[in-house]
Amino acid sequence: MQPSTQEKVIIDEQVCEDLNAEFGGTEARKVLERKLLIKLDMRMSILLLIYVLNQIDRNNVSAARLRGFEVDLHLKGQEFATLLSIFYVGYIIMQVPSNMFLNYIGRPSLYLPMCTMIWGIISCLTGTFVGTLLTRFFLGFVEATFFPGAVFLLSKWYKREEIGLRTAAFICGISLSNAFGALVASGILESMEGKLGRPAWRWLFLIEGSLTIFVAIVSIFVLPDFPMTTRWLSPQERALALKRMEEDAGVGDEGEEEGHGNGIWLAITDWKLWWLAVAVTSQTVALTFNIYFPTLTATLGYNPTISLLLVAPPFIFTAIFSTFLAHHSDKMQERFWHLTGSVALGTLGFTISITTMNVAARYVSMFLIAQTFTTLVLWFAWISSSLARPPSKRAASLALVNAFAQLANVAGSYIWPTRWGPSYRLSYAICITASGGAIAMAWIFRMHLKKLNKRIDGDGVRFVL
Repeated sequence: MQPSTQEKVIIDEQVCEDLNAEFGGTEARKVLERKLLIKLDMRMSILLLIYVLNQIDRNNVSAARLRGFEVDLHLKGQEFATLLSIFYVGYIIMQVPSNMFLNYIGRPSLYLPMCTMIWGIISCLTGTFVGTLLTRFFLGFVEATFFPGAVFLLSKWYKREEIGLRTAAFICGISLSNAFGALVASGILESMEGKLGRPAWRWLFLIEGSLTIFVAIVSIFVLPDFPMTTRWLSPQERALALKRMEEDAGVGDEGEEEGHGNGIWLAITDWKLWWLAVAVTSQTVALTFNIYFPTLTATLGYNPTISLLLVAPPFIFTAIFSTFLAHHSDKMQERFWHLTGSVALGTLGFTISITTMNVAARYVSMFLIAQTFTTLVLWFAWISSSLARPPSKRAASLALVNAFAQLANVAGSYIWPTRWGPSYRLSYAICITASGGAIAMAWIFRMHLKKLNKRIDGDGVRFVL
């Protein structure tokens, strides 16, 4: 005789109690889990601050452009675009080996801050054209360690229904860096001209690079490592952290066959990785407006200081919007339609920019365009859950996709030439086309995952669509 519904509930509750006995029962586990998450969130929050500085050190050359950077370095033709694109050459080279090394040593609390300190020092050295070319290359080489490493660190601690919101909060660093970085840059560039015989743009690199070094030192004492290597966890907290990831994936991270070369092999032989890499690359082409955003606000006709201040509101809006959309995506356990919604708003913004030169309309369009950075949040949350195990495969996958996507930034540095301004219609048209391609690939990927879910029996882990 089959048990009744009420009997099934009683049986499930008893099984749950048995599974949580080592934590003092189900209710005691909930309390412990809540405390663990609060502790983790507080420590992980420093990743957001580091990522804000990461983006500021990467993009402050665009702000410096409005205050004589090109003139002082005697840049001609495509030399400024070359300075931007050379960063991504170093950035692409380092990502995969960095993430595999991070997974191997298991000490992100040392590795990520040390790399942060080094790129802060490099940023301070920005000077002549040749010197800047070299520093931009090595800046990309060292900064490459951070984004995939941080996303991988988050994926080692948070479950699928938690990762989207945390990834959103982390990637909000892009929006916040554009917002507050522009405000800081406007203040430095306005007040530091000629101090100690240095141009204001030179002070911009020195001050922001020094701030990065300071935060890197602090983060050594704040960041967690992985569950098995974090020293400040109690034995019960460590057991719970490992249990959570085992329940989330149906298999424990630490108990799997690792082999770091095996992780890379598993990643590169999975066609889903390359499909996602091309899709995210297409999306990244549409996001290259970020590199030139101060230039785009300058087309509204205001002076350099006001142009920099106008950068802030669209990206403050983006930080709020992306957090809300990612939280809703986590709650619904759905990625594709949330992606599509963000891209649709961005496409509307690009279209407004193409069709009118009205100042108010173009500035409103910049809000719609800026929020498309939300798509990065959703893409990387989707990748983390779709290519989850073993951990070495997940580490390699996140790094490979992000590294491959930087090819878009190398090319994208050249799709915003001054001669296409001030309307930049061709540039916006390229962004619309790239966004459409990314969504088409996301739809096909969703259909594939839907088929895979239909084949899963019983309580098998299902893919998020």
